[in-house]
Amino acid sequence: MCGRLSQYRGIHDFVAALNIPNALINYAGDQPFELYNAAPSAQLALFHQEGQFLRADMVRWGWRPDWATDCAVPIKARVERVAHNLFFRAIWPHRAISAIDNWFEWVDEGGPKKQPYLIRRKDRAPILCAAIGQYPNAEHKPEEHDGFVFISAGQGGMVDAQDWQPVTLNPELAREWLNPATPKERAEQIMLFQREPTEAFEWFKIDRPMGNVQNQGAHLITPIAGSDEDA
Repeated sequence: MCGRLSQYRGIHDFVAALNIPNALINYAGDQPFELYNAAPSAQLALFHQEGQFLRADMVRWGWRPDWATDCAVPIKARVERVAHNLFFRAIWPHRAISAIDNWFEWVDEGGPKKQPYLIRRKDRAPILCAAIGQYPNAEHKPEEHDGFVFISAGQGGMVDAQDWQPVTLNPELAREWLNPATPKERAEQIMLFQREPTEAFEWFKIDRPMGNVQNQGAHLITPIAGSDEDA
């Protein structure tokens, strides 16, 4: 994931994909998000479980502890280190799911510019990405230091020029990941060993000009004519 993704469906489409019967506390709105070209620092829909309820908020993509002012704001945490990394210690217990529609990779194919690819599920269902963060809840009102990071893995086998991709979970495991009663040790096992396989995804070339994040629209996720899907 080269720092760009799409989250264009609405919150209720993502809730349906999670298949959680709990009542929804919705602070994300009911309209489609229509984010086809979201970059770090964007406000993205994020799910977490609050008691018996599923809660959705718009939370900034990217987080760092307030003492780490001399480094860039991370957007991801590597799966093999996050559970025991002092940098993420404060948010490791705060598990969440960011449901997205696709993400992008840029690949050096020998031309003057890198070629962008779009990666999505073969069945076109939302992609349920494991995340951790600092986000609003009943005791914590939204504040400027809120944010989240994706759990990432260098799984390989896709268009993974950057050697990492989000840890994605099937709905059953996503629900277990969200459940506050799931022990931290079990959560670590889920993200390390039970993420979705490469075979669940397809990828294809898209047009080059994505550019500024103000450039939005469905044309950004359309395959180039002649591009082979599921490359």
